[in-house]
Order: sequence, then structure tokens, then C-alpha cells
Amino acid sequence: MVSSNNKEVVSELSPILRVYKDGTVERFFNSPHAPPSPLGNTTGVLSKDIAITPDISARLYLPKLASSANEKLPILVYFHGGGFCIESPFSILCHRYINSIVSQSNVIAVSVDYRLAPEHPLPIAYQDSWAALQWVASHNTTTKTTKKDPWLIRHGDFNRVYLGGDSSGANIAHNMAMQAGIETLHGDMKIYGLVLCQPYFCGSKLFGNESLVEKRLLHETWMFVYPDAKGGIDNPMINPFAYGSPRLSQIQCHRLFVCVASKDELRERGVYYCNAVKESGWKGEVDLYEVEGEGHAFHFFDFDGEKAQDMVKRLAAFLC
Repeated sequence: MVSSNNKEVVSELSPILRVYKDGTVERFFNSPHAPPSPLGNTTGVLSKDIAITPDISARLYLPKLASSANEKLPILVYFHGGGFCIESPFSILCHRYINSIVSQSNVIAVSVDYRLAPEHPLPIAYQDSWAALQWVASHNTTTKTTKKDPWLIRHGDFNRVYLGGDSSGANIAHNMAMQAGIETLHGDMKIYGLVLCQPYFCGSKLFGNESLVEKRLLHETWMFVYPDAKGGIDNPMINPFAYGSPRLSQIQCHRLFVCVASKDELRERGVYYCNAVKESGWKGEVDLYEVEGEGHAFHFFDFDGEKAQDMVKRLAAFLC
């Protein structure tokens, strides 16, 4: 297959991206870059970009109330969405969203830039995200083996660490909370809460009102970004309800917030996930929030809309 630019196409995930024989990847949906605000912005939130390792970076956010005091604040470690293959913490969509959450909830945020497929197929995004979480946890120790950030040292409350994400980022957040229930984080740091917005879960079995047509792109995306996944679409990383998956009671946190949208193809599994966690024997608090009349990622594309702003307020209240 040859594209309009006369380069041979070897694979594509339509309508998201295309891979050429020379190794280049053309992405069709990356939003514009947004610079950080090291001197603050209209919300008073400061932000800066840092390197965690040569392969992993992040954008850090500090709310206005903490910029001139030693107040200890909750920490939100956030994983962006984009099907594991597009977007970044440095895009305008992600930046304005996290900036708003930080402003309204008064938390420190670490928005993780994990490596993307297909150049770096899964499980690399999970490995990068775990390394970033361990870096955050290292600030809760006296070790000097890693370069530490002064914002986290001065203002981070490591007894109130939240993981969060949207879509595929919510999938990552869930899997990080599961891994934290098995592996120890530096300084024995614990995850206090988990925030999942329209989480990307899938599987071969249809749930509720799901349809094969709606699930096709979700299935194709998973196999594109993780072609070697054992069990395919029923791998536990994408299908936490599949036979042989780790028990959801192992989630390492005390509070869970899940946001779904009524017109989102991921809605059924988000609701099922909440019920499955409750029935697993997990002892924490589960909060399900449904937005009526909206589809997937509406809070990015209609950010100034009333429903998107209400969702941010609800999420921020959970983090406070």
C-alpha cells in the first residue's frame, strides 16, 4: 500500500495513525503543544517539565496556595489517554485539564510522559509508568540514588498519593494500583486513592449494551499497541474481568472514583468495574459518577462546557 506522499505504508490504525516502511509514524490526532508556566498563569498554578530518566519525563504542577508556604498537599500521579499511541502531558488538551484540576483541588500533580506505541509497544508504557511512580515514591525516602524534585520534597504529602488517568491512562492507573498491591514502592509508599475517567477496558465478551461494531476499534487498538499480549484482548491488563486475572481485591488504595459518560462505548465496562470491585471483597470507598448525554473524552473536546466543568469540580472535590 502506498500513501499520497508516495511512501510505502506497512501498517495503520485508522483513523489514528499510519506506519511507513522507513520507520516513520504519522499521527493524525496529536493536539498542539502547550508550554509549561514556570511563573504561573491566570489560575496561579506553576508548572515545569522534568526528566525522570533518559526515556521518561513529566510535567509537574504546583498550586498557588503552596507556592510560598511549606504546606503539605496531596499528590496526583496522572497518566494521559490516547490509546497508548497518541497525545502527551505537554499537549494543550492535557495541560489545561490538569492545570484546572490542580487549581481547584489544591494538589501537586505529576503528569507522566510514558513512551508510545507503535515505536515502543506495550508493555513499555506500563514499565515507564511504574518507573515514574517509583521515582515519586523515592521522595519519601532518604536515598540519594535519584535526582529529587524540590516541589515534591517540600510540599508532597506521601500519605495522600492518588493515581489518575483518562481512557488508556485510566487503564494504566488501574494497573499501577494492582501492581502496587503486589510489589513494594520505595519508602513503603501506599496509594491512597484512584481516579479513573472513562477507563479503557475491553474483552471478547460483550457486556450490557455493548456492540461488536463499537468494540472493533477498541479491539484493533489493543492488538496494534500490544501485538504480543498473552490472551490477546482478554489479557488481564486490558480485561481485568478475564479468567485468571488477579483479584480486584488486591487494588492498593482506599478510595476509588470512576467517571463514565452515558454515550461512551466504554461506559458499560466502567460501571461493571465499579460493581466488580465492590463484590471482590475490597474494603475501600467506591464513587461512581456518570455524565448524561456525553461521549468519550468530552471533557477534553468541550472543556469549557458546563458538563465538563462540573466533572472537573466533582473530581477535584474527591481529591481534596
